[in-house]
Amino acid sequence: MLRTLFSALFLSASAAAAQGFDVSKSIAEVGLAATEARLTASDPTTHFGLGGVRFLRAIETTLQTRWRLGINAERTQLPVLRLPVPANPDPDPFTPDAIKSLFTTLIADLDRARAPLVEIGNSDVVDLSIRITDLWFDVNMNGTRDPAESVIEIGGLAMTGSAVTVIDAPVIHFDTADAAWLAAYTHFLTGFAELVLAFDPTDSIARINESSDKMNLLAADTSYLNALDMQFGRDLDRMAMIYFALQQQPDPTHTRAAHSAFLGMIAQNRMFWDRVVGETDNVGEWVPNDNQQQALGLTVPEGTGARWQAVLADAEDLLNGTKLIPYWRLR
Repeated sequence: MLRTLFSALFLSASAAAAQGFDVSKSIAEVGLAATEARLTASDPTTHFGLGGVRFLRAIETTLQTRWRLGINAERTQLPVLRLPVPANPDPDPFTPDAIKSLFTTLIADLDRARAPLVEIGNSDVVDLSIRITDLWFDVNMNGTRDPAESVIEIGGLAMTGSAVTVIDAPVIHFDTADAAWLAAYTHFLTGFAELVLAFDPTDSIARINESSDKMNLLAADTSYLNALDMQFGRDLDRMAMIYFALQQQPDPTHTRAAHSAFLGMIAQNRMFWDRVVGETDNVGEWVPNDNQQQALGLTVPEGTGARWQAVLADAEDLLNGTKLIPYWRLR
């Protein structure tokens, strides 16, 4: 997820040259919402930038919702929910439909982010540069960049479980190929969100919360908590919520939407690899071809593009029902 956050955040700088102001600096000083208001898609680069900022705003909105309601779900390891949020000392009351609402909003926000990205064609020229240290999410919605809101900290904690610092922050340059990469990722998150809605967890959340409330009433003034419950109780509640949600008949409208989104992800990812293989520059690359270097110092093995194309082909066959996943114990 850290790479995803970096990529989307970097896209927001694409309008700098065309609109005469430093978007990276704008994000640092006034945040994503105000920066989005300044962007107008008038050429491939500004389309790229607008899509990137909208994507980041979509992620920021989910973090803000979780902070407002005190939803701490990092240990789920699920997309979006696994990102850490600072503790809210006075959260709003949590309601069982909060998760459904969060993912419904996320889908709409991702659709808005994708719209300008898919306008970018193979022959369009996109150029982008960004300073990583300028980037942050206004998680607590106070309009001020607080220490725990840096994308480096949020993404680093999600990936490693510990704080990450950047001393010599590299400058990343994004180009036309990366528009398809981000569009593919919006499809992936949309597909995941549609699956959540297909198995709407509202009733199962209400069921588990009601059971917990009744147990607390039975306990009266004598706490039934023990070390095991304190360590795993909340995780077990989440597992029960997921279990009961998955016992439902899924909503076919949302499962079909998820299927379509995952096919869209494959199509955009193929477009990305087709575009990136023809790149001849080697400046601040996000995902390099075999003749380029990755700007953050990550190792991308030679032949990665061809291998990913093969993975995409298998994934498409699985989605279309022409291949099945073999059970590993029978192979």
